[in-house]
Amino acid sequence: MSPRSKAHRAQDADGGKLRIGDDWNAIRIIALSQSNPLKAIAEFVENAIDAHAKTVTIMRGREHGEHYLAVKDDGDGVPRDADGLPDFKYVATHICDSIKRRLKAGGAGTGVQGEFGIGLLSFWTVGDTLCMTSTGTDQRAYQMLMHKGDPRYRVSTRRTLFAERGTELRIAPLLEGIRALSGEKIQWYLASELRDRIRQSGVRVSVIDRLARKQYEVEPRQFEGRLLHQLPAVRTAFGEAYAELYLTEPAETCRVALTRLGTRVLEDLAILPGLEHAPWTSRYLQGLIDVPYLNLTPGTRSGIVHDERYAAFVAALGPLEEHLNALIDAQQRAEEEQANRESLRAIQRAFREAMLALPPEEYDWFDIQARGRESTGSSPSAEPAEALAQGDGATSTPGVPEPEGSEATGQRQFFEFAGPLHSVVISPAASTVAIGDTRRFRALPRDRSRRRVEQDLSFRWKILEGGGTQSGTSDQEVMYQAPSSPGLVRLAVTVSQRETSCQAEALITVTASLEAAIAPTVVNARGLPGYTFERAAGELWRSRYDAERNLIVVNNGHRDFVFATRNRALQLRYLVRLYVKELVLKNFPGLSPAQVAERMIELSLYVEEKLKAG
Repeated sequence: MSPRSKAHRAQDADGGKLRIGDDWNAIRIIALSQSNPLKAIAEFVENAIDAHAKTVTIMRGREHGEHYLAVKDDGDGVPRDADGLPDFKYVATHICDSIKRRLKAGGAGTGVQGEFGIGLLSFWTVGDTLCMTSTGTDQRAYQMLMHKGDPRYRVSTRRTLFAERGTELRIAPLLEGIRALSGEKIQWYLASELRDRIRQSGVRVSVIDRLARKQYEVEPRQFEGRLLHQLPAVRTAFGEAYAELYLTEPAETCRVALTRLGTRVLEDLAILPGLEHAPWTSRYLQGLIDVPYLNLTPGTRSGIVHDERYAAFVAALGPLEEHLNALIDAQQRAEEEQANRESLRAIQRAFREAMLALPPEEYDWFDIQARGRESTGSSPSAEPAEALAQGDGATSTPGVPEPEGSEATGQRQFFEFAGPLHSVVISPAASTVAIGDTRRFRALPRDRSRRRVEQDLSFRWKILEGGGTQSGTSDQEVMYQAPSSPGLVRLAVTVSQRETSCQAEALITVTASLEAAIAPTVVNARGLPGYTFERAAGELWRSRYDAERNLIVVNNGHRDFVFATRNRALQLRYLVRLYVKELVLKNFPGLSPAQVAERMIELSLYVEEKLKAG
C-alpha cells in the first residue's frame, strides 16, 4: 500500500469528541446570554421554589451609596458536602452540570424546573458582585463571593447573630440600567412569569422596595373573560399539553402565553412559526398553554428548539384551533348584533330629535299622529311633537303606542320623575309657511336627562326678527300667523322655572307658494324601519327599502360600507345617511334631483347634529 493511500485512510478515520478550547470564554458567553434581568430574577425565585421554600422575599434598596438586590428564602439551602458545609465548590466548578437534571433522570425531580446548571451565572445581567449565603450543619453561615468578569470565587464564614434556614442572594452594585427597576415592575413580571409555579407550590413571594418604601405581594395573575371548558385535548407522542384559555373582549393586550412546567417561556404564542394565525392572533383570547415536553434554548430560556417535539405540538393544536375559531366567530356575531342594536337605537334617537326640528307633516315615516290619537284621543292635528317628546327613550321602535292603564302610568311617572329645568326646544324648530297661513308651535322643556318638565313653568314668546303675529305670549303653545310678504322669521321662547331660565329659537320660512311635496301627507303607521345586511360585493347599490318587512337593506359588500367599518362612529354616520336617502325618496316621490338633494341636505343637517349630541 502506498504512503499516499495510508494517509487518505488515516484522514478518513480521524475523529473524536468536541471540547471547549477556552473554558472561561465559554462561561462568559453563557453568563451574558441572558438578556432580560427580570428573567434572571425569576430564575433566582425558581431556584428557591426548587429548594422547597415556602417564603421568598425580594428586596431592593441602597446601602453605603450602592444599589442592591437581595433574594432570600427559607428553603433547603445549598446542598452540603461530606463535612456538612454548603458545597459552594461544587456550585462554582460544575457549571452546566445540573444536579436537578440528574434528579429528574432518576425520577426524584418532580416539580423541579432547572436543568442546565447555569441559572446562577445570570447575575452578570443584574449587577457586579454576587454574595450567596447558606448555613451548614454546624449552624454557622457561609458565603460565596463571585464577581462579574472574574473567573475566581471565594468562600468564607459570615458573622451572624443566629443561623437562618435557606439561602440568601445579594447582588451589588446593580448595573446602571437596572437601578430604575422598581419593585412594582418586579411584582408584575413575576405574577405572570411564575403564575402556575407559585400557585402549584403555594410559595409566598414578597417584594420589598425600600427606595419607594412600598411592599408588594406577588399574586398569580388572574385572567379576564369567560373560562372555556371542555376544550379538545392537545396530545402528542411526547405527552399532553394543558390549556387554560379565556374568551374576552378583543384588546391588543390579550395574549395566550406559552409556558413549560408552570414557567412562562413566551408571552405571545402567535410569534412562533406556524402559529401566526387565528385564533392566536385574534386578540379575543387570554390564558396559557403549558407544554412540558418542549426543548428550550439554554442561553435565554425564552426560546423554543424547533425539533420534532415542537412540530408535533403545532400539529396537535389543529382541533383546538378549529374549536376556538368557532367560539370567536360566535362571539363576533353576537358583538355585531349588539352593535347593530346600539346603532339602531342611536339612529332612532337622532331621528326623533330631528323630527322635533322639522315639520311633521313633511316627514311621515314616524306614526306621530297615530300615537297622539291613541294616547290622547285627540284629532289628527293634535300635538305630534308632544307625543314624540313623550316617546324619547320610551321604546326602541317608534310608533308603538304607550301602555295604557293607571298602574303603568303611575310606574312610569315614578321612575321618570323629571328634575329641574335644563333646556328647551321648539317644535318644529324649522318650518315653511305660506304667506297668510298659520302654524302651531310648542315649547318642550326638559331636564338634564331630557325628560319632560311640567311643574312651576312660565313661558314668554317673542318674534325676534321678521313679520307676522302670534296668538299669545305666555302659553306653552302659540299659533303663529305669517305676514303677507315672504321672508325669514325668528321666533323665540323663554321658559323659566324659579331662578332658572332657558331659551330656544325657531326659524320660519314664509314663502309665496308651497311646493306640492310639502303638503300634508297620509300618515304611515309603520314607524322608523330597522336595518339588515345583505352582502352584494361588486354591485353598485348601497341600500334599498323593503316595504313588506319595513327594513332598510344595506349592502355590506359595497366599497363605501367596507371603508366605513374602520370605526364605529364612521359606520354610524354612513347608516344615518342611508336612512336619510331612503326617507327622502319615500316621502318626496316625483321630486326633481335638485329638490331631492335639498331635502337630503336638510334632513342630514338636523339628524347628524342630534347624533353628535347623543
